[in-house]
Parts: sequence; structure tokens; C-alpha cells
Amino acid sequence: MRCQAAWVCLILLASAAANAAEFPALRPIQPSDSVLVVAPHPDDESLCCGGLIDTARRVGASVAIVWVTNGDGFRWDAMVVEHKIRPRAGAYIELGRKRAGEAKAAASVLSVPPDSLFFLGYPDRGILSLLFDHYFPATPWRSKFTGDQSVVYDFAVREGASYDGEDLVRDFHDVLDRVKPTLVLAPSTQDTHPDHRATGLLTWRTMQSRGELDKTRFWIVHGGHGWPRPRAYRPDLPLTVPPRGVGMDWEQFPLDESAREAKLRAVSAHATQMKVMARVMRSHVRAVELYSRTPQPADSLCDDPKPCEFENGTLMEESGL
Repeated sequence: MRCQAAWVCLILLASAAANAAEFPALRPIQPSDSVLVVAPHPDDESLCCGGLIDTARRVGASVAIVWVTNGDGFRWDAMVVEHKIRPRAGAYIELGRKRAGEAKAAASVLSVPPDSLFFLGYPDRGILSLLFDHYFPATPWRSKFTGDQSVVYDFAVREGASYDGEDLVRDFHDVLDRVKPTLVLAPSTQDTHPDHRATGLLTWRTMQSRGELDKTRFWIVHGGHGWPRPRAYRPDLPLTVPPRGVGMDWEQFPLDESAREAKLRAVSAHATQMKVMARVMRSHVRAVELYSRTPQPADSLCDDPKPCEFENGTLMEESGL
């Protein structure tokens, strides 16, 4: 089904929001579960899945988190780190280390042990390029922020890995082999941020190649203009379906008061991001989290892109949320 007018799309979006409470529940997390959260950047693990992570740990399940990038390509954060309008390359690397430290702090809030945290260290704003134009080792991608062509972080899964898709896929398989997840939570390919779309594609392809796609559920953080509404901390409200997620096979995971409070603390641990977009980040703490069995709808509902446009400005687009 396709929409020929923007107003029809908006009606469908409103209908999806109204019916969100009718979605089936995500299956209960069991003590025997091994959950893997796949995050494009530090803070995504808290925004998408902080409540489920806290709940899983409280019932005794294992939880691991893998970050594909360290979020080292956000100029506004680098300016805060270096106190300069034009940060040097070293400031971006320092930012990546700082954001990784904040990710560890957030994971600690959610009771995820340090030996279950994996940083791949690939380039912020470059993951789509790695999966397509720079897939093979002979064509590494160079970060316009750090100037590097390989993983520079000494705490990464494989320091020195080339910025190419082949190495990225190999490292991701390595994490999956270590964790042996029964449930994988990854971004949807509908998410408007390019690193999120690429991470969703990476997870989708990899889990399918392993014959384990049925274990995967997909989430959205960058969901379209002004979402989630209201842009405020409202833990009493349900999370509505994002404009970009209309038509996906959603399931809901209710969060009790303890899970909502833990999620807020985890989100708040990402101090560099909170300095520039605290209201947006807190707005992801809601009474439920939404996960989809499918990475994208069977067909787009909007020919007119306006109702499904990216957030509301270049700050969000460049943020590395």
C-alpha cells in the first residue's frame, strides 16, 4: 500500500500511534537468555533498549553490548572537548575515548559486566561506505574527522583492523561467536541516520547468513520529524510508532518503574550528548520500548517524503545518537 498524498500518510501515522497499545508483547526475557544489543554509537544502547537491558539483568539473563563506532565524528561534541570551533583530528579521537567511557558508565548503571562490552571502533559516519564502496581490504575508508584508515582504539575488539567492510563483518561475527545470543536487538534499516541504517543492514545480513534471523528484533531511534513526541521526559506515556516505522511488525516491551528509572540514569550517563540534546534523549524514556520482527516495512507508505523526513535539523543528523 502506498500513499499518493502527504495528508493520507499523516492519517496513517496517527492511526499507528493510536493503535500502538494493541501491539503484541515481546516474548518474556528468561534467565537462560543471552541478549546482544548492537549499537551504532555510544548512547544508542540506552536510548533503544535501556529498559529491556535492566529488566533482563534483574531476571538473571546475560546481556552484552557491541558498539560499531565510538561516535567520534560529531563536530559539536568535539568542539566541547577541545574548546575550538575547528577541532583537530586528535580531538575527535579524544571524543571517541570519552564517549566509550560514558558507554561503560551507562552499562554499569544497567548492571552489564565489563567483560560483556565490545567496542569495534569503526568510523563514525562511515559504516554505509564500508559496506558498499569500501568493502574490500584494498580500498580502506579514510575518516574525514580523525584522518585514520584503521581502528585506533587500544580497547577495541581488534586494534588496527582496516576501515573496510570485510574486517567489520569478521569482527561482528567474532562478537556473535563469543556471546552466542538468543536475542539480538539492532537498528532498523528504516532509521534515518546512515550509521544506524548500515548497522541494521550489517546485522540483518549477518544473522541471515548464520540462519539466526529469527532471533533478531529491530528498533528505531531516528524515527522521523519531531519523533518521539512530546520532546520531554514523559515516562508515563507509551512510545508511539515512529513515522519511519509505519507498517513494520512491532512488539512492545513494557517497562516497570525500576526499568524506567534505570534507563533514565543510563541515558544521563552519556554526558557529552546530554550537553547538546538532553531533552531529545530523555524523550526516549517511555512506558514501553518497541521492537519489530522485520527490519523495514514490506513497502514504504509515503511517496511524499515530508512526513517521514529526518528529525528536525542538521544537529540531530550529525549527532551520532
